Amino acid sequence: MPDQVGGDPRARTTAGRWRVLGVTDGALLYQVRCLVDDPGWHGPLPNLGHRVFLGRSGASLRRLNGQLTFADATSVLFSRPGDEMHVSHPLGDGDVYTCLELSPELLADRPDAAQWLDRRGWDGSVDERLDLEHRMLVARCARGVDRFEFTERMHRFVGRLLSASPIGAGEPGAEIERAVGRRPATLAAHRRLADRAREVLAGSDFRLGLTEVAEQVGCSPHHLSRVFQRVTGQSLTAYRNRLRVRAVLDVLADDDGQPLGTVAADHGFADQAHLTRVVREQVGHPPARLRRLLTAAEAA
Repeated sequence: MPDQVGGDPRARTTAGRWRVLGVTDGALLYQVRCLVDDPGWHGPLPNLGHRVFLGRSGASLRRLNGQLTFADATSVLFSRPGDEMHVSHPLGDGDVYTCLELSPELLADRPDAAQWLDRRGWDGSVDERLDLEHRMLVARCARGVDRFEFTERMHRFVGRLLSASPIGAGEPGAEIERAVGRRPATLAAHRRLADRAREVLAGSDFRLGLTEVAEQVGCSPHHLSRVFQRVTGQSLTAYRNRLRVRAVLDVLADDDGQPLGTVAADHGFADQAHLTRVVREQVGHPPARLRRLLTAAEAA
């Protein structure tokens, strides 16, 4: 395996509980649950390979080459060798992410190599179908796969990830740049407000109302709703649903037998029918089937 990929990933990121999920020539997949007592900044973290960070739960702040990004369970971040990254955990420890490290040699052999190798780094959001595929890849690898199967599944996922990524798309916040006339101070303030709202929602139990979220970030509900839509391209309701469906997927993957009615109540849904409807709309399957998909012994 090339020097840029492999070895102990703990040497190049923050403290945490680790689980290596798969290893093949030029690729390493692992899961991290961050264990950080200090919510302040940590780093810079050595970056020895091309890395894809996929959020699973919790939230963090990442500063990649000086650019600040709020990362949560909906986020994806790609970095290259030589990038400088600092990480902070404003909500405390316990956030979970999956990291896929890829060697330049592996990427160079792909038909989409230029998109991976020429981009300095991107961040964005993973849609619900790809998030489910990510979680099923993790679940399958955690149950145990051989090197052949892992390699095939990894390449398939990488291709789908790139096709769904913001590479080549418009930069996040393009709509708000047009709306505020590209005034840097206003644009920066609006992005901070949207990130603060994301932080509040990510750290909540999903029972907060819009008025309560607005109070915590210090503005009116109308202003927050309008700015959030312009900055992120989605409504606060849509973003909140994306977060809580991902939280539900974590619960279903644990398969502790918790009744779906209890899961619904714990995540702020009106009832089990509401939970089922929202989850089905997001990922195309009802919760009961998702529980089987994420925990069954057979291959997905």
